[in-house]
Amino acid sequence: MLKLVFTFILFFSTSLTFCQTLISGKVTNSKGSPIAGANVYLEGTYDGASTEANGTFSFETAEKGSQTLIISMLSYDTYYEMGEVSYLNNLSIELREAINELTGVTLTVGTFKAGDNSKVAALKPLDIVTTAGAAGDFVAALQTLPGTSTVSEDGRLFVRGGAAGETQVFVDGMRVFQPFNATANNIPTRGRFSPFLFKGITFSTGGYSAEYGQALSSVLLLNTEDMPKQEKTDISIMSVGGGLGHTEIWGNQSLSINTSYINLAPYQSLVPNNQGARWKKPYESISGEAVFRSKGEKSMFKFYTGFNHSALGIEQEDINYDDYLPFNLKNNNLYVNASYKHFLENEWTFTTGASLSSDRNKIGVLNDDIKTEETASHLKFKVKKNFSSRFQLNFGAEHFITNYDDILMMEDGLSFKSELKENLSGIFSEADIFFSNRLAMKVGARGEYSQVMNDFTISPRASLAYKSSDKGQFSLAYGDFYQNPNTNFLKFDNGLKSEKTAHYILNYQYINDGKTFRAEAYYKDYKNLVKYNTEEALFNSNYTNLGSGYASGVDVFWRDNKSIKNLDYWISYSYLNSERDYLNFEKKATPNFAPNHNFSLVTKYWINDWRSQVGASYSYGSGRPYDNPNSSEFLGEKTKSYNNLSVNWAYLISPQKILYLSVNNVLGFNNVNGYQYANTPDVNGTFNRRSIRPTADTFFFVGFFWTISTDKKSNQLDNL
Repeated sequence: MLKLVFTFILFFSTSLTFCQTLISGKVTNSKGSPIAGANVYLEGTYDGASTEANGTFSFETAEKGSQTLIISMLSYDTYYEMGEVSYLNNLSIELREAINELTGVTLTVGTFKAGDNSKVAALKPLDIVTTAGAAGDFVAALQTLPGTSTVSEDGRLFVRGGAAGETQVFVDGMRVFQPFNATANNIPTRGRFSPFLFKGITFSTGGYSAEYGQALSSVLLLNTEDMPKQEKTDISIMSVGGGLGHTEIWGNQSLSINTSYINLAPYQSLVPNNQGARWKKPYESISGEAVFRSKGEKSMFKFYTGFNHSALGIEQEDINYDDYLPFNLKNNNLYVNASYKHFLENEWTFTTGASLSSDRNKIGVLNDDIKTEETASHLKFKVKKNFSSRFQLNFGAEHFITNYDDILMMEDGLSFKSELKENLSGIFSEADIFFSNRLAMKVGARGEYSQVMNDFTISPRASLAYKSSDKGQFSLAYGDFYQNPNTNFLKFDNGLKSEKTAHYILNYQYINDGKTFRAEAYYKDYKNLVKYNTEEALFNSNYTNLGSGYASGVDVFWRDNKSIKNLDYWISYSYLNSERDYLNFEKKATPNFAPNHNFSLVTKYWINDWRSQVGASYSYGSGRPYDNPNSSEFLGEKTKSYNNLSVNWAYLISPQKILYLSVNNVLGFNNVNGYQYANTPDVNGTFNRRSIRPTADTFFFVGFFWTISTDKKSNQLDNL
């Protein structure tokens, strides 16, 4: 009996041995080096092993048929091998390095980001509005970054040899058609938006995403806060007006409002103007903004609206008139923006939105009146799919509708009306491809069709980034960019075509422990620029797309907030070489908004014993070209260099009360914006001129800011 039992056990054990299948192989990385300690197992079973020091593994299994072998290791993508068990032997498996979103390569060529959650942020939201001389205007703060040119009499963004109209602004992905306040000639404007409503700013000086179009030079992307952290009330009392803001939260919904009133009349009565301008009605405005947010389990809805009413009256010297030239302006602007994002299953994200803009101007020049009206809208949807950590795809479509008309009513009763109705459609697709933690690529294309011009364009765009070290990376970018001609041209000639630039960019970036260094070289090739054959753009001018030009240069940025305790500073330098033949230029020349050299130094220092933050900003711009009719060379002379040193001081009376003082151009540099020449020569054959200077050399600002919040710590320092 005992012999029979022993024989049965021996037979059963032998049968089990014959039923086992050996699974084996070797695991290496992309360089062929063995990976030790990787976990290897059959999906849904307990059969598996770990790799040895030489990367080999082996184990037996009783499973039959088709199986899935899984190899996993920290810092590597999980590997899957499917097939018959009998074939899972002597395998050679190569694991790919997993993409690390925190330390891997980033696609940042041509882009400055300001956001607390962005690992590649060159600036934070606090930096945008605590820059001395910016006076809370984020556009003025961005002018301290490389790639921008100082054009002090304008106030808008001039980027890498591009005119101001070549930069477009978007809020939560939706176009803002009139992002700047209306103003008079040679009086700088400001952005319409309050900084405290935005969580992040992305400023692309070139090579931007295929998602955005109708901008030859750059885009400025503003993103509103998703959900505020707490309820609070902000009160502002300023030397030029006042403001009130409040945030209310209930559950997953919130509402933030901000209102302000600005009146420069008291200030103008105390501070004398330069000769050349007399204020009859100093600038006055009332504005308000509101953001409503509703957060779902997998969705986010935002509704933004902003309104601004402004008026001014000024008399300005004009060399062609014996008396001062009167100018009056009233502007009403309304902007509405709604966006909705939904996170779907399987890493799909759907985003849609719409914006509506209404801008009305009443302008009086001498005894003539001009009325302009623009109503524009933007509809958009976008889909994003994360196929893996290595491949993400974005695609979408959008449509722009613009209705513009103006009417000139002259003193003698004659009137002239112009109008433009445009429908423009765009589609885009773009993919982010991460080959490894050191190499990534963005490639995409954009197509646009203009109904009024019957013109279709295709814009390929691509960028490549290589991480050369743990802290540094190189990037390359190329892209084509199209934009409709200015409304002042297109309303007279619908036969024009889209203007075009091609961007070529090489970038190096180094970030390490509070230090950031960026250097970027670029070349922009302009084609199809609008030209006309008269002194000004008129209804009877001859318009063509025969204009062309180029812009090339180098931008350098350095920031350090760790080397010296409590000191944060950044330095920007830009070299620009640009020429173009467009508008009524008689030959190719450097335009007057493109100085060769721009330099900025921004410092911020916290003095703990004084409970104060003090700051200083110095800006320099080399002389800008102007045309002297007494000289035979077109645009052959330059103004003197631009200099501006501004300082500010924020004193914390208590954690939530701030006294703030700033002085723009504290040294009173006598900057010259350009020259105006007489239309006709004098008896000696000389064209007389007058210098165009700011209405005031220095601007003072004093404000008191009080925040009331539940934590009793929050304040408005990030808005100053």
